Amino acid sequence: MRVALTKGGNVSLGKQAPGLAVIRVGLGWTAGAGYDLDASALLCGADGKVGSDQNFVFFNNLRSPDGSVRHQGGSGGGADREQIEVRLAEVSAGVEKIVFAVAIYDAAQRRQSFGQVRGAYVRITDPDGGAEVARYDVAPEAGSETAMVFGELYRHGADWKFRAVGQGYAAGLAGIAADFGVDVLQPAPAAAPAPAPDPVKAALPSVPPAPPAPVPPTAAPAVPQTRPLTGSSPVTCFFDPSHGAGTTAVLWSPQWGVPRQIETCAACAQRVQTTVPPFYTPQQGYPQPVQQPGYPQQGYAQAPGQQAPGGGRRFGAGALIGAGAAGLVGGALLNEAFDDGPEVVVNNYYE
Repeated sequence: MRVALTKGGNVSLGKQAPGLAVIRVGLGWTAGAGYDLDASALLCGADGKVGSDQNFVFFNNLRSPDGSVRHQGGSGGGADREQIEVRLAEVSAGVEKIVFAVAIYDAAQRRQSFGQVRGAYVRITDPDGGAEVARYDVAPEAGSETAMVFGELYRHGADWKFRAVGQGYAAGLAGIAADFGVDVLQPAPAAAPAPAPDPVKAALPSVPPAPPAPVPPTAAPAVPQTRPLTGSSPVTCFFDPSHGAGTTAVLWSPQWGVPRQIETCAACAQRVQTTVPPFYTPQQGYPQPVQQPGYPQQGYAQAPGQQAPGGGRRFGAGALIGAGAAGLVGGALLNEAFDDGPEVVVNNYYE
């Protein structure tokens, strides 16, 4: 005698069909054209989750790892759309219940739900004689479900019981998989959308990136400037070569001729710059002023009849003017000889 179950009701298989070792779970429905429904079974442990993805039996995994649950498809005949066989004695000890579910394939894209499915049911039969042990007619509560758990087979001590569930899922088979810990049906995480381009930046003309700033060249070490050579040897002090190189240029006024530039050592240059012109004579290595008899050393000529300082001779104005003119002419001739002629020796020093 078959037992008709209502939602939440259960039946003991040991009492209803004593000695029944193998049962067949038949699932049926009536749906319009374009509907594709698939039945599945989930073998769950004490925590209500599948031990592994292999414990999810469906059209792509037809047997459980222990072989106790086998998906038969629609080969059972009769009104059942799909059948699942359970060998109760072979179910692993870690499995506490087996959940039977039906989902509409691609329901969201096709805009389908159990609201258009009629005559859905689940039943327990004896595969040997075909006798029906229990039956539950499933009715959707909201009509928007895309997957439903029809019923479940669970352990009760040494016995097995079957309960009518009738729980719907709007998220389809993925919602059932999430509840029972199946990973293979979890939707892949959506890729983060690419940021929208800034319309203001997009309107700007493309400007190539600025080139890197040039690295300033390392300054080369300063090269000391050497003095040019005169002739075949470096220039020495004009007044005395033993003083060393002529490192300072000074303006020198000779006794006869016009002033000219010479190169001397630092000491001689200081003496030239601090001694009253016009004449210098090297004495003990340095130029010294020499008093010339009758030649004024400071200022202009004395008046006629006046004794020159130091007992020198007296000269009239005409004599002084004539001597000055002669000196200027002689100095010019001497300077021209120095500038245009070949190299000459003055005071025995190269110039």
